[in-house]
Amino acid sequence: MNLYPDKISDIAALEDLLSLPTEASVKMCSDLEGDIMFLGIGGKIGPTLARMAKRACDKAKVEKRIYGVSLFESDQLRKQIEDMGIETFHGDLLDMDFIKSLPKAKNVFFLAGMKFGSEENISLTWAVNSYMPALVADHFKESNIVAFSTGCVYPLVAVESGGSLETDPPTPLGEYAQSCLGRERMFEYGSKKHQTKVCLIRLNYSVELRYGVLLDIATKVKSR
Repeated sequence: MNLYPDKISDIAALEDLLSLPTEASVKMCSDLEGDIMFLGIGGKIGPTLARMAKRACDKAKVEKRIYGVSLFESDQLRKQIEDMGIETFHGDLLDMDFIKSLPKAKNVFFLAGMKFGSEENISLTWAVNSYMPALVADHFKESNIVAFSTGCVYPLVAVESGGSLETDPPTPLGEYAQSCLGRERMFEYGSKKHQTKVCLIRLNYSVELRYGVLLDIATKVKSR
């Protein structure tokens, strides 16, 4: 079955497509026990991922509360997310008191991270990417956690090698990548200490019609 239309005419159509649940997503939400929380929902992935979960639950005809947590620098984005049927919490995940005020959802997606501008504020980069995960791992120790990380923890390799493998030992270059490995280690520590089920997902080269390597190349080619 082809999920992709011949043409995506506007942003609304794009976001509708990005949040379209697959049959596997619907089945997962049908089988999943407990509510779902997205920490750092205000970033690039959060809104459409949370909307996909909501649509999958609706299609599976299961009732789940879906929460979105963020600093929400844009009131418009917060309203947009709430209009999807997602309950929102505004606050700083570096504040343990705020974290303690959050409901302990059975299933947690950790999407928060410091990337852009990380070199200008190294201490904040480490706090967000390493200290925050430690706080989250402790508070949500009884939850199932999916934590988004990055392929930047791998070393640089020759093009002809075919790229890094998941079995390669991490060799992060620079403090941003090092802090991201810190994120993984904090969730790993929490998992071992509390027997928390944790899945680490290393993302590479985020690509979408509004950003990404392909768009950057196309824009530069078009401008020549």
